[in-house]
Amino acid sequence: MKYFLSLCLVLAAALPARAQQAPTPDQMIKTVTGDVLDIVRKDKDIQAGNSKKAMELIDAKVLPHFNFGHMTALAMARNWRQATPEQRKVLTDEFRTLLVRTYSRALTEYRNQTIEFKPFKMNPGDTDVKVRSEVVEAGAKPIPLDYYVEKNGDEWKVYDIEVSGVSLVTSYRSEFAATVSESGIDGLIKALQAKNRNGGEKAAAK
Repeated sequence: MKYFLSLCLVLAAALPARAQQAPTPDQMIKTVTGDVLDIVRKDKDIQAGNSKKAMELIDAKVLPHFNFGHMTALAMARNWRQATPEQRKVLTDEFRTLLVRTYSRALTEYRNQTIEFKPFKMNPGDTDVKVRSEVVEAGAKPIPLDYYVEKNGDEWKVYDIEVSGVSLVTSYRSEFAATVSESGIDGLIKALQAKNRNGGEKAAAK
């Protein structure tokens, strides 16, 4: 999971702070990828483990372009329908915090991977697309990394990331379901809150 999220973070951080002239999803991701990776390579503080600085980079580049509500709903699966509006808001906030904390740690681990994008096809009127790429590292087999992006108003927002066919969102689904089964939705909220208070080091209680 740690390596999985490291790969997700490096590319997730490449999203621009604000879309201009409604770029296509692949353009949006490609345009800033090089800039962000260059920042990480040169920033000794982030490489040395400065999580505060890493979180500032995430706040600036990542958060505005992720649909955390949709991500949380997918991770909750059928249990999402049982949650009240208040519970949904808290769950989304806590899941967002969990991912940000995890991403900030992963960003400090990035070194010299490069990104190669696959040909992108999008039909007029498409509102849900996949942007495919590979993480390339010397001496290692390329690792497929795909973004699932949806149209949200005039913007495109990421709602899931897959690494080697493994979904970031669904990787949490089984542990969330186990926690809800044992202690209900409020129990999951408490588990996520405890996890975030502890810096996101441990998995949600099962």
